[in-house]
Amino acid sequence: MKKASLFKRFLPYYKKYTRTLIFDLFCAALTTVCELILPLIVRKITNMAADSQTMTVRFVLAVGGIYLALRLVDAAAYYYMASAGHIMGTKIETDMRRDMFSHLQKLSFNFYDSTKIGSIMSRITSDLFDVTEFAHHCPEEFFIAFVKIIVSFIILCAVDIPLTLIIFAVIPPMLFILIKLNHRLRQGFRDQRKKVAELNSQVEDSLLGIRVVKSFTGENTEKEKFEEGNSGFFKIKSHVYKYMGQFQSTTRLFEGILYIVVVVAGALFMIYDRIDAGDLVAYLLYVTTLLNSIKKIVEFSEQFQRGMTGIERFYEIIDEIPDITDSPNSKDIGDIEGNIEFCGVDFSYNEDERKVLSNINLKIPAGSNAALVGPSGGGKTTMCSLIPRFYDIDSGSIKIDGHDIREYTVSSLRRKIGVVQQDVYLFSGSVRDNIEYGKPGASDEEIENAARLAGAHDFITELPDGYDTYVGERGVKLSGGQKQRISIARVFLKNPPILILDEATSALDNESEKIVKESLDRLSKGRTTLTVAHRLTTIKNADKIIVVTAEGIAEQGTHEELISRGGEYAALYKTYTE
Repeated sequence: MKKASLFKRFLPYYKKYTRTLIFDLFCAALTTVCELILPLIVRKITNMAADSQTMTVRFVLAVGGIYLALRLVDAAAYYYMASAGHIMGTKIETDMRRDMFSHLQKLSFNFYDSTKIGSIMSRITSDLFDVTEFAHHCPEEFFIAFVKIIVSFIILCAVDIPLTLIIFAVIPPMLFILIKLNHRLRQGFRDQRKKVAELNSQVEDSLLGIRVVKSFTGENTEKEKFEEGNSGFFKIKSHVYKYMGQFQSTTRLFEGILYIVVVVAGALFMIYDRIDAGDLVAYLLYVTTLLNSIKKIVEFSEQFQRGMTGIERFYEIIDEIPDITDSPNSKDIGDIEGNIEFCGVDFSYNEDERKVLSNINLKIPAGSNAALVGPSGGGKTTMCSLIPRFYDIDSGSIKIDGHDIREYTVSSLRRKIGVVQQDVYLFSGSVRDNIEYGKPGASDEEIENAARLAGAHDFITELPDGYDTYVGERGVKLSGGQKQRISIARVFLKNPPILILDEATSALDNESEKIVKESLDRLSKGRTTLTVAHRLTTIKNADKIIVVTAEGIAEQGTHEELISRGGEYAALYKTYTE
């Protein structure tokens, strides 16, 4: 993105804090004026001394008093800039982080399937940290530099126009070269950010899988992977510092050129009586002021580039268009019976990939228990993911009670569907928090009742703090069966008319599976249930068994009907029970 368009998009974040920004710039103007007054005072005193004019104690003290008063104003103004200005930057960072997180909640599974979580974390944390300083200092530093250059130019032109033009003629080529070098610096910071995100993702992946790493004694492999990423980051950062060195050394070179131009040209102008000693001193002081301002811009340039890169990476996320959205005429789903129908459904995860599902036609009556079985990769889980619109179909339609699910708002549709998966995710918090997730604001009585129905109440009460026990990150302090029962309690609390069980017991031991299956049987009662299962003995009593293969639905019927046909299901069942 171009800087101008990027900054233009960023500007609306200042809108809420316009008063703070205006007063911050007013304070910046005050500090600038205080700084620009000093060369005029020195010029006046120098000229009075050079012309043998009488300087009284009263005059000197008056000048000193005025300047002291100005410095007090400067201190108060600078305090506001350093405190309220930084707080404004923090507020903007907070607003941006809120907007990014809100947008991330809207993005579909497709986005997360192809994006590393560590990369997202880098954007929402470290990238936006840099925006705080940028949001505060960017308008402030550029405003101060602008005021100093314009006011200095006007004052010096009043002293001698030709000498002023000679001095200021050095500034345009200086700025031109520095801007060119800045482009390379910005690209370097962009590459650095990307590498940091990749390194974060790699570290996160390694640490989240630490149990697998240790069980396979993969520590050395992980070290080698990390070393490769870490070395790559070092190389990119080294390039960045080379660009920064070029930038800063060029600045110092132009500083020297500017000083020597003032000294040489000023001395020549004094020889020809164009200016006097006080004027030359004023020129030197104003050049020092200008160079200090340029130095601050140079020092700010790294921060500026980091901030612009952070803003750019922020908008890369914001510009991601959600795949799953409500149609303009969508409505809340309301009460439903739970009839589900697939009508000529085609689906592929990406346009250039093969179709995972092709021309799927299926009816599941309300309140019935349907089981999806078949070889891995056939599309069983995919079919279940399409009903709550975790993904959108390519063609055809999926209907609930005769209405296309795209007619309903996504949130109201998903409120009617409960999902219990093989890979249970518990949030870092208490047992109570995790169950309550099914119905935010539920009473303790409702939570405990849901836990009883899920067969979880007894083991929860035996935990150190009962329902207030901290479960650890991803529920690491609980067994697989305990986590699964908590997830089932969460769905009981949600009380949806449609239930999806995606291999909910396949990762459990026999004892845990028996307890969880009893909970699932209670949960399924009176609901339209779709069960994805590899253990075929667990779905023998299903109202309908659908065999899904890579070619589509191979056959469907009850267990007895499919066994008697001797087809795909019978072969699968024979293989499983032998």
